[in-house]
Amino acid sequence: MPKTTSKGKAKKEELPDTVKRSDAKAQRTFAKAHDSAAEEYGEGQRAHRVAYSALKHTHEKVGDHWEPKAKGAKGPSDKQAEGGVGTSRKTAGGVDANASKKHLYDVAKRLDVSGRSTMSKKELVKAIEKANNRKTAKARS
Repeated sequence: MPKTTSKGKAKKEELPDTVKRSDAKAQRTFAKAHDSAAEEYGEGQRAHRVAYSALKHTHEKVGDHWEPKAKGAKGPSDKQAEGGVGTSRKTAGGVDANASKKHLYDVAKRLDVSGRSTMSKKELVKAIEKANNRKTAKARS
């Protein structure tokens, strides 16, 4: 099922909930990448993986939605995204693990992650991922 209209706009009813709650750019990025991948590989899991991968290059997950990365910070969000389909590394679930520790600390602060001031960069990534999952689950109910 195409995720974009004939004019190139994202069909909101076809998007995953976290993408629906995001800005128009995130919605277009996901929809266009999904449609292109579905054309190439067929509908299904692979098209979704490609769409999320494209989204992770321009956006990061904060809470229950996707926000644009800072100017100049575009690119793969974690080691798995850097390696592509042939790798089996752990993904950071939309958290920009390649961002600076200060940026991760600021995101953790916005998400009210406790103990963030003593966390390492790796711990901040995991804590943000957990907070994102909690917010997404809460938004679903």
